[in-house]
Amino acid sequence: MMVGYTKENSSLVVIGLSVHTTPVELREKLAIPEAEWPRAIGELCGLNHIEEAVVLSTCNRMEIYVVALSQHRGIKEVTEWMSSTSGIPASELSQYLFLLYNKDATQHLFEVSAGLDSLVMGEGQILAQVKQVVKAGQGVNGFGRNVSGLFKHAITVGKRVRTETNISAGAVSVSSATVELAVMKLPDQASHGNARMLVIGACKMRKLVIKHLVAKGCKKMVVVNRTEERVSAICDEINDVEIIYKPLSDMLECVGEADVVFTSTASENPLILKQHVKELPFASEEMGRKRLFVDISVPRNVGSCIDDLESVKVYNVDNLKEEVAANKEDRLRKAMEAQVIIGEESGQFEAWRDSLETVPTIKKLRAYAERLRIAEVEKCLGKMSDEDINKKTQKVVDDLGRGIVNKMLHGPMQHLRCDGSDSRTLSETLENMHALNRMFGLETEVSVLEQKIRAKVEQKP
Repeated sequence: MMVGYTKENSSLVVIGLSVHTTPVELREKLAIPEAEWPRAIGELCGLNHIEEAVVLSTCNRMEIYVVALSQHRGIKEVTEWMSSTSGIPASELSQYLFLLYNKDATQHLFEVSAGLDSLVMGEGQILAQVKQVVKAGQGVNGFGRNVSGLFKHAITVGKRVRTETNISAGAVSVSSATVELAVMKLPDQASHGNARMLVIGACKMRKLVIKHLVAKGCKKMVVVNRTEERVSAICDEINDVEIIYKPLSDMLECVGEADVVFTSTASENPLILKQHVKELPFASEEMGRKRLFVDISVPRNVGSCIDDLESVKVYNVDNLKEEVAANKEDRLRKAMEAQVIIGEESGQFEAWRDSLETVPTIKKLRAYAERLRIAEVEKCLGKMSDEDINKKTQKVVDDLGRGIVNKMLHGPMQHLRCDGSDSRTLSETLENMHALNRMFGLETEVSVLEQKIRAKVEQKP
């Protein structure tokens, strides 16, 4: 029977908004550029009840993962922080937020990394974004052991699902869905072959859009970008298509000459507004003199006010749902295959996280053994004459004591670890921890939670 375990644990919580439930108008107000992730982590960990934090902000989601000393107070603090940074009242924000705790939060991130929660199931960009979260968090205070371990494990899960299932086989990507949406919305008399295409920006997503346009038979397009180098690199990679580079200063002129405008840049403010577009010439006769904007940026590059104009039609990332609704049955089958893997990996991660409760005991046991070793080595050397003691003798005695300690600790240390890869259960691991605490008098904390909160409050100016 497991010994009573009374220490109150911190909770892993995810607080978020997703494309499935929250309109882009709200998501864009909460979007945090990658360069601001470390600042956001610092601010979140400055809250009284938040120990660790990490931000996952993409065009489809805005999720904050935290380790909270108190679930209720921690969630309240994070929600208020989200409200203050976005300008959205907390009462309105709460209508769209989803909350998941501990195992459910772990399961959710693993599904996200595997592409199961994406608008386009199995797409690979989200896995790259999860990797970027880990890269950006390195060395940042607050990107602690729990959240860093969670995201690193999520990368493993994402890779394993894509390797062991066919979830990505034939999966439509966000970029291909964007092109398909545009083609689907072209008037009957227009075609992707003769419509004048404009792509604003030239990073990875725009390059994929260009590739899908070429695959559809588009032979000529204009690309607007800050610099020509990236556009030249795309030209070198994609053959048999005429790609015309234009600087950002010519953007509005290029929009006026285009029938279909694709945009997905990292700009935090709209690039194209109503006052810009209403002065431009109409699109071609084949387009019914109506220009088509396909904006998959969050925050949006094309202002929502433009949709009021009769001369344009604007589609954003939320409209992609219409394009990816097909093949639902096949996606469900693939998702079931992936869930088996996610279930296994979630169990392993939870066992690892729960076993972190034994870390203080491991440290104290090592420190206790080290104190004994040092005292016995000094006692041994004290019995020798000065002429018997030299550097070699000291090293031999020191190595002997260290070797004995390491061999004696090996068994207890093994029984204080539980990562889900062997038959040892968490209950057994915690029983071992309590036994060692009693035998060696290692337990000193009365209320770890209370101490942590007091320390946080005392740090406040």
